[in-house]
Amino acid sequence: MSRIAKDFLARCFAPGETIALLLRRENPASTQQRIVSLESALASRYLAWLAHENSTGANIYVAANPLRPGSRKRTKESIACIRHLYIDIDIDGEARIAALRASDAIPAPSAILSTSPGKYQVLWHVDGFDFERQEATLKLLALAFGGDPACTDCNRVLRIPGFLNCKYSPAHSVAVEYPCDSTWNPADFHLDNVTSNAVLPLRGIAWLIRSEKHSHSERDWAWVLGELSLGMDAGKLTQALASRRADKSNPLYYAQRTVDVASARLLLLEGAHIDAVITMLEVRRGYELPTALCSARAREIATTAQRMIARTKIA
Repeated sequence: MSRIAKDFLARCFAPGETIALLLRRENPASTQQRIVSLESALASRYLAWLAHENSTGANIYVAANPLRPGSRKRTKESIACIRHLYIDIDIDGEARIAALRASDAIPAPSAILSTSPGKYQVLWHVDGFDFERQEATLKLLALAFGGDPACTDCNRVLRIPGFLNCKYSPAHSVAVEYPCDSTWNPADFHLDNVTSNAVLPLRGIAWLIRSEKHSHSERDWAWVLGELSLGMDAGKLTQALASRRADKSNPLYYAQRTVDVASARLLLLEGAHIDAVITMLEVRRGYELPTALCSARAREIATTAQRMIARTKIA
């Protein structure tokens, strides 16, 4: 437990930096905050104390960004610099993580924390972000990948892997994986035109139709639906759409997603069970994607199509 936490903190912060730790209990409700140097937090006795507090019900957090030396509070004004971008994923976690991994709009995450079953915190180690740009990018990340839109403060706290999430019974061990060791800069995030790219994992094409009336995306959607209704092969249709939309940052990804969402919608409207739709999508893309990603993607797309139909009925 302590080794995992120590490794995480050492990866996230530089020697000599000041960090904020938060210990929060649910019952009775109480909060402790400790502002210490990184070296103090990494000391064996300090980690042992955190582990003891965690074992008796305290949830353990750390501020995502280092504080100015001499700080006494974890306010926005006390943040020394922007070290991380992050996103909280609390709903449809597996599908949204799969979409995030597959997207070409963002670089590979530095860390993915499994905070509880189906819930994640994703971090990117960054440089060159000021406070305004960080907040704007965090909002776009949340919009694009279905994260919590409220989690955009520079003094946001994150769970520390290796400790237990005590909100659950039994408590859930917070795990972490490190997909990438790189440090990213603003040019690596291509989210400025997020509303014109099909990277939205649960809103997808439905969101585009509502917000881009008479746009290219709407015309693509109508054309794809028409061709599928006439029996055009999905593979050929995907290639044709990718050729038509060479202006997209990833034309093939855009075409695959558009065709698959449209196919799922048509099948569901014809009365197919969602499990059959998921199987169809898995078979269609199984030779292109790893099994786990293909399965999560298929489920997410089928769910997207199902929600599109439900929204249409409500309207």
